[in-house]
Formats: sequence, C-alpha cells, structure tokens
Amino acid sequence: MTQYIFNPPAVQSLSIRGKTERFPINRLFFVGRNYHAHAVEMGKPVDKSVERPFYFTKAPQTLVDSGATVAYPPETKNYHFEMEMVVAIGKAGFHVSQANAHEVIYGYAAGLDMTRRDLQLVARDKGRPWDLGKDVEQSSVCTEIVPMPGQIIDQGAIALEVNGETKQSSNVNKLIWNVREIIADLSLFYHLQPGDLIYTGTPEGVNAVLPGDKITGRVEGVAEVALTVGAAE
Repeated sequence: MTQYIFNPPAVQSLSIRGKTERFPINRLFFVGRNYHAHAVEMGKPVDKSVERPFYFTKAPQTLVDSGATVAYPPETKNYHFEMEMVVAIGKAGFHVSQANAHEVIYGYAAGLDMTRRDLQLVARDKGRPWDLGKDVEQSSVCTEIVPMPGQIIDQGAIALEVNGETKQSSNVNKLIWNVREIIADLSLFYHLQPGDLIYTGTPEGVNAVLPGDKITGRVEGVAEVALTVGAAE
C-alpha cells in the first residue's frame, strides 16, 4: 500500500439526480466566448467562418456545490458571474465525430464560471495566461448532474439573477459552437474521459458581484444553480 507524507486531496465529485452514487470529477474544460453577444461585450467578436473554439481549464479543486457561500476572492475588485450549461462526459472519446458526439454524454448540469475579470483582462491584453483570472479557488460552481445519456441539448432558456434582478437571459440555441461541435473539436486535442465536465460558455450580461450578493440561475430542463458571495477573508 502506497504511503504519503500527507493525506492526498479527496476526489472531487458531484451528486447525481436520482442516484446514491456520486459523479467523480476528472477535468474541467471551459469554452471561451461561445455566445456572439457576450463576445461583443468582451470586445472580441467571433467569426465562426474563420475561427475555431478555444478553451481554458480550471483545477478540479475549484469546484464547489450549488448553494454554497464562497468568500469574495483576494486581489480583485471586479468579480464576475458567468452562467453556463455544463456537459458531463460519461465515456472515453478521442477524435469523436459530430454525428457520434452524443455517445460520450452522461448528462448535464447548470454552472457558474466565477471570474476575477480585472486580472483576466490584464492577462489577456498582455498576452499572458488567464490562470489568475479564471483558475480561482471556489470559482467553478455546479449543480447535481442530471443523467441524460446520449441526449443533445440544442435549445432551452438560460438565465441568471443577482438579488432577484435578471442579469443574463438567452437560449442555448445561440451557442456559436453547439454541443456536438464542442465535443468533436475538443476531442481532437484531448482524450475525453468519464468525469470530464465541459462548461459550454456564457451569454451576454456578465457583471460584477459584491459580498452579500445572492446569485441564482438556471438552464431550462436541466437544473437551477445558486451561490452566495461571502465576505473577503
């Protein structure tokens, strides 16, 4: 039996609707600028005819359950919400065709990609990695996984409120790259594995939150996500 000098981190996992077993997390992938209106508000319009999707990753340790209260993170004055539909991968896949993309899907969830926007934009404008802006502790919020094996969600309302006021309202049919296209493209770069989560992108309306704010959001037919922003440590 292997012995370690300290206890290794616990396996990150999420509950699964209707099951006692939990969904173990492998990797967290995020699709950048995948709604036209959001790309425009970020000052980086997307031309799908000449561009491909791009991705960033976060450590699984950034994952936090929906309903949690998280501390306002350090070294930022512009902490943003991003509401997203999340795809949960249930089977291994490499060079997956769009036609077969549904075969690797286990289910879906609703999630938040919380972002230190000021740090992200500084990094972006200087051509540096986004890690300090995106790979933030307790910044990958996710609901339970809703099993939908082999199903493709290509339409449904996606919305978010802060303190009851609507901030984001769109439909997943406005994704620039849809679920099939994302899985097919991402699987050219990575051997997708069970336990991978893909946050598919956020609509327009992203904005800053402050300590005490309560965030609620939903993906139609999937789940509702919630987060309370706590005081800074």
